[in-house]
Amino acid sequence: MTSTPGKPLHAPTLHHLEQLMAGLLEGVILIDPTGVILSANPAALKMHGVRGVGELGATADDYAARFALRYRDGRKVPRREYPLLRLLAGESFPDLIVEVTPRDADEPCWVHQVRDIVMDEDGGEPDCLALVISDVSERFDAEDRFEAMFHANPAPALIIRIADQRFVLVNQGFVDLSGYDRDAIIGKTLFDFDFLADVERKAFVKACVARGEVVPQLEAELPLAGGDTTLVILAGQPIEVGNRDCLLFTFADLEPRRRAEHALKASERHFAAVFEMAPVAMVVTQTDDNRILQVNAAFKTLTGYDDRTVIGRVADDLQLWNDAGQREQLETEIRAQGGFRGQDVRLLHKNGEALDCLASAENMRIDGDACVLWLYQDITARRRGELELVEAIEAVMKDANWLGRSIMDKLATLRNPRPGAASDAPLLDLSKREREVLELICQDLDDAAIAERLELSRNTVRNHVARLYAKIGVNRRSAAVVWAHERGVGA
Repeated sequence: MTSTPGKPLHAPTLHHLEQLMAGLLEGVILIDPTGVILSANPAALKMHGVRGVGELGATADDYAARFALRYRDGRKVPRREYPLLRLLAGESFPDLIVEVTPRDADEPCWVHQVRDIVMDEDGGEPDCLALVISDVSERFDAEDRFEAMFHANPAPALIIRIADQRFVLVNQGFVDLSGYDRDAIIGKTLFDFDFLADVERKAFVKACVARGEVVPQLEAELPLAGGDTTLVILAGQPIEVGNRDCLLFTFADLEPRRRAEHALKASERHFAAVFEMAPVAMVVTQTDDNRILQVNAAFKTLTGYDDRTVIGRVADDLQLWNDAGQREQLETEIRAQGGFRGQDVRLLHKNGEALDCLASAENMRIDGDACVLWLYQDITARRRGELELVEAIEAVMKDANWLGRSIMDKLATLRNPRPGAASDAPLLDLSKREREVLELICQDLDDAAIAERLELSRNTVRNHVARLYAKIGVNRRSAAVVWAHERGVGA
């Protein structure tokens, strides 16, 4: 700006300034040293939501009355610290950030980055003062959205500034994971809070941090506020926050997985101990091809085989089952139902001796692999004793015509157990009322419903049910229903 020495700013010169200001993207407000607002360019008017310079106020004091200013941390700017008033007081404030709100508005409307310019003609007292404004609302809106999203993200995260390796942001997820307060981390350096202390390839990671480069995923022991550590996977990604180069670190808590793995290993150790010490013969086979993976001591004692003979082989290789068709049927049931319980099977000892067993099986996993656990309870001695008892009774009663046919059928069933044999036995000598109660039980009626149907008291029905159970040899409703259906009652 030029003018005649000793003369005040005149209209043509101000007009020239206004012409220059009109083409600027930055806002400019001109005031004279007395505090009168001389002019403002269109950009400055737009940044205040007004159409004319008069709406800014005639003076700096008027401006302060029409607009409320806050710092970025939410604190109100005192009137004496308004940029225009500081400008009049001769203070300099390069790149000051303030939020600007009209007095009649509830929320900040703009974020201004302002700086001062002092113009004088001869190096003496200022002739004109200018406030230069940049609208950085979009930038700070984007930063606010980022911070809101950062803090709302449940995944633990923190941000470190590369220039001085200080922590600038910590979200709630990291606070919850580590147990530290934000104040214990924000502003601290990586030296003060070294979460990389127990990280793999520590020197490499710290070099990446210093250069602001990507930190690949790796495991680390994160120090906790209580003095313990927790296993995490961390990774670092370069980002920019507030025009500063930073690194965003995210964390995945692996401690639950580690505890689960330890629990699984402990469980498998317990299984191995129980498996080996169990008095019942046990075998573990692969699910896909039924090859034998493990056998316990009781199985080796029962069958005469050793580990070297059976591991890696299938039952047919050993001719372990007397009835291969029955074994294939049970293997199909395992695949369809996941297992079976208490099936009568016959195994063959290594020397060819037949072994009567009750077999059960269940799908399971060992070291993550799908397997089948087989259990064989040796009932050979019990079955031999039953047969000897039957033969003794038959020998004594061979000519006893008075022996009831039902007892003879029971003996035949005991001697030759087979599927469906129980259903061939005749009904025991049930009374008419007991037969009625049994049929109603098969219809899934409880004692109250049976009492109502037969017009009896509940105590009477309970007595009938108790006598019925005693006669047919069961102790619960479901067993009574099975017993009845095998004999054609209530089916």
